[in-house]
Amino acid sequence: MRRLLLFFTAACVVGAGVAYWAFKEAPLDEAELASADIVLMPSPRELPDVQLATMDGQAFGPEFFAGKWTMVLFGYTYCPDICPTALSELRQVYLALPPESRELMGVTMVSVDPHRDSPERTQQYVTYFDPSFTAMTGELAAVQQASSVIGLPFVPGDTSQPNYPVVHTGNLALINPEGKQVGFVRGPLKVKELIQVLPRLLSSEGT
Repeated sequence: MRRLLLFFTAACVVGAGVAYWAFKEAPLDEAELASADIVLMPSPRELPDVQLATMDGQAFGPEFFAGKWTMVLFGYTYCPDICPTALSELRQVYLALPPESRELMGVTMVSVDPHRDSPERTQQYVTYFDPSFTAMTGELAAVQQASSVIGLPFVPGDTSQPNYPVVHTGNLALINPEGKQVGFVRGPLKVKELIQVLPRLLSSEGT
């Protein structure tokens, strides 16, 4: 009887483990992705070759994004609404994820207002929301090229006017661990849904 009980217990543990891994590795379907406003493209897109960099000189490109999933916001530090809201929501999502998922998630903001936003200022701005967030900028033409290729265009501000706005989207580009764009996350962010969906997406190899 004791041997039978041990066998039964072991079988249950193995069965539970198999079920767990089967669930963990099950691919996300379109309905689950849609619930979090994640839109995947038919095939990954190469990132544009542009001169953008962090304040410590790390260049925009596949090597910078390699090894984790990254959500990229094209915004600016003087933004009155979209950027502080998006970064606050991203912080909520990031902190709510399991530790192993947080290690696989990155957030980067590319400034669409290089006239006022130096790399140092932009990094200081995103660090206020979370120290792990990174920032980049460069010449306006380079930022425009990157945003256009990635599919998040913006309208530059009139720098001759005081307190000028920059018209931009709250959508985010989704970059996979191979440093390729695989889709978008629509803004405003669905925080609760992203917290539920992201752990499985982040643990996948890419799309």
